[in-house]
Amino acid sequence: MKEGTRMSKRVYISADYAENNGDRDVVNELHAWGKDNKHKVDYIDTAEVVSGSVSKNADCRPCDLKKEFNAQINVSSAVIFIVGDKTASRTAGSICKRNSDGEGCACTPYKQNAKGAYFCKIYGPTFRPGPDEDVGYINTISYLEHEFLQAQKKNKTIIIVYNSLNKQAGWLPSYMSGYEEEAHPFWIKNASGEKVGDYQYIKEALSYE
Repeated sequence: MKEGTRMSKRVYISADYAENNGDRDVVNELHAWGKDNKHKVDYIDTAEVVSGSVSKNADCRPCDLKKEFNAQINVSSAVIFIVGDKTASRTAGSICKRNSDGEGCACTPYKQNAKGAYFCKIYGPTFRPGPDEDVGYINTISYLEHEFLQAQKKNKTIIIVYNSLNKQAGWLPSYMSGYEEEAHPFWIKNASGEKVGDYQYIKEALSYE
């Protein structure tokens, strides 16, 4: 490897992608940094997964997306969780009746909300995953919580940043309890008083410094 170059890291980004009050501004900043040749990062984010091949299937269900999230997190070296003021209240992906109502329960495909529910496509018994297996993708937790639990279970480097200039411990969802000290503001003010991303912090968290 030539001096001054670094291996590319694959980093998964978990964020709230709501159009008007989500955290896309942080995601966009991270992707821009990922093009830096010296500190190259190959980012994959939730939005790319849900717009990718698995979701193009008209019968894609929330469990299909969670299974794909698991696969993408498994091949990443670190996971960045972006926490905004709405993160704790997001419930997308949490409506699954398979474990409570059994086979034949109602299930709404990911992109077919207007057409109502279909029958669950999971047949046969379901099993509780073992300690070394992925987080089960048939569950009643949100997509965001599922991603966090998978990163924890697979011992990935977890980086939590607030979409804020300040620490916002009150924004952390309950499943991130215990990470108050590690969570860090994403934004800082530069010498000109402009709000910019804290590039130095992210580099250090990814062990580039």
